[in-house]
Amino acid sequence: MSQNPVIAQNRRQFLKFLGGAIAVGSTGFNNSCTQAPKNTSNLGLKPGIAKDELTLASGLSYDILVKEGDPISSGLKFGTNNDFTQFVKLKNNKYGLWVNHEAFSCVLASGRNRNEVPTLEQYNAEKKMLGGSFFEIQEDVNWKIVPNSLYNTRLSADTKIPFSLGEKIGNQSFAIGTFANCSGGLTPWNTLLTCEENYQHYYGDYNRNQKKLTKVVDGPNSVMWHKREALDPRHYGWVVEFNPETKVSKKLVGLGRFSHECAKTVLNSDGRTVVYSGDDADNECLYKFVAYEKNSLDIGELFVASLEQKKWLSLNIEKQPLLKKHFKNQTEVQTFCREAAKLIGGTPLARPEDIEIDPLSGHVFIALTNNKSQNDYFGSILKIIEPENNYSSEIFEHETFLTGGPKAGLACPDNLAFDNQGNLWITTDIAGHAINKRFYKGFGHNGLFVVPRKGQNAGQVIQVASAPFDAELTGPSFSDDGKTLFLSVQHPGELTPKDGPYTSHWPTGGIEDKPLSAVVTISGEFFNQINF
Repeated sequence: MSQNPVIAQNRRQFLKFLGGAIAVGSTGFNNSCTQAPKNTSNLGLKPGIAKDELTLASGLSYDILVKEGDPISSGLKFGTNNDFTQFVKLKNNKYGLWVNHEAFSCVLASGRNRNEVPTLEQYNAEKKMLGGSFFEIQEDVNWKIVPNSLYNTRLSADTKIPFSLGEKIGNQSFAIGTFANCSGGLTPWNTLLTCEENYQHYYGDYNRNQKKLTKVVDGPNSVMWHKREALDPRHYGWVVEFNPETKVSKKLVGLGRFSHECAKTVLNSDGRTVVYSGDDADNECLYKFVAYEKNSLDIGELFVASLEQKKWLSLNIEKQPLLKKHFKNQTEVQTFCREAAKLIGGTPLARPEDIEIDPLSGHVFIALTNNKSQNDYFGSILKIIEPENNYSSEIFEHETFLTGGPKAGLACPDNLAFDNQGNLWITTDIAGHAINKRFYKGFGHNGLFVVPRKGQNAGQVIQVASAPFDAELTGPSFSDDGKTLFLSVQHPGELTPKDGPYTSHWPTGGIEDKPLSAVVTISGEFFNQINF
């Protein structure tokens, strides 16, 4: 295919973004460029799709693996608003899938508005919809859940989960439940990390001013659970580690407490594990945790990023006199991590969300979704370059990989994933009430995009999928052979009013059918086409 020389030059500029070892004859992503060229290929979808269906590019098809309310084992049902997915290799050549359950629509879950106090029955039912699901899967023609496998289990807002190392938070060594689970990660020793993000919507939070705590419970997005039960907000906002073989879980105090979007792990050259996590809120920070021991995240050092200084600043109270002045001990620093990070100079960012490590260059990619308080409506993707890929380093370089907007063809990058070929996959999160309005007019529904790493389409942002009404596509992950993409279709119809009608009917499509979140498996020739 012949190519316009101007487009070719734009693409060469864009492809300077990743660096590292690239196969001979391929086009590598080396340095940085703040704007991608438009998609000029015949691949992918045209922009602006607004249909109540999961629309895929030519060469792809999908099957529903599991949807809200489906049984995964005797007495256990798949939850709602599925987000992060993680394909896991288990013992004895078996495979599993972890799926987060982030939130729920009060209307769709219980027939109530957010500002209405749930009945006891509604409250108990809503708690079972959140947390996470784990189940064994096997591939025949398509991937299917193995019904009633001994692996199949649920964590919910009712599950008793201890704090790591017997730590006491608010005079208790355990929390009741995990919820607001957004993204996550997988450790090198094959345990799962699930992250508690917007925990404040459930039992509120504490404001800590001059060492005095003030409980705040009635925020605009509160689901009014605090009217049913006054649980300690400090028990939420952590990263939970779950072992799929033993079904044991714990909340990792060392990683700090804030609105964790994800917990991306990487094994450092010295054998220690490093975890990157973003605080998904306007003007909040980027963190990393460097473990002290192999195969454990119980003990380590937490850092916050200062982009201005190009340094990781330690949150160790013994290394920071300012922290020692304002906090009693290290546990209090971790519990009020946001305050501590700002005190020592952490850089406020535009909602740092998902984080991925490029498998070829080793660079760290962070989705910054948007920051409307700073007139940033389209977001960007930040790249952190650790020196010689030493992930425990306290210095780094950084660049903007991609700036969202009309020219890029996408807005509000949210989740990221690299496939086996090193192609970058991106999902977007335009708020439901803003889709196709004002700044977002012309983008269509939320979507899934890919930036191919090599071949004639290298560097172009290609839309792969478009979500149903009110939905976003989240949690992309791949099977180990790279032939299947697991993807969440989250909260279709979330704008449905209490008195109806439903604003979406996906996935069943019937005019009276209730919308349901679901995980789909996507496969097809498109995966091969993007690499040539």
